[in-house]
Amino acid sequence: MAPLKRFGAIGVIAGLAALAVVATPGSAHAWWRGGGIGIGVWIPPVVIAPAPVYAPPPVYYAPPPAYYAPPPVAYAPPQRMWIRPHWEGPYWVPGHWA
Repeated sequence: MAPLKRFGAIGVIAGLAALAVVATPGSAHAWWRGGGIGIGVWIPPVVIAPAPVYAPPPVYYAPPPAYYAPPPVAYAPPQRMWIRPHWEGPYWVPGHWA
């Protein structure tokens, strides 16, 4: 007997749902303009949608390598400099290496 009551209750609920679907207005007006469901009971729409899809988390890259100044040039003795021939006062000085 209990299963019959259960099936009867499920049938009544399904029948009321089918009646609500049939009683809805046929035009494409929005639900707030049409006054809700056509029975006189104002019920907002129930939206069944898939779960929202979120963007994957951002990818973090390793920081760029720090900039290091180039190593100093190995020590080289100063180059000798060529001095061109010139007059130094009243004396002529020939060209020579400094």
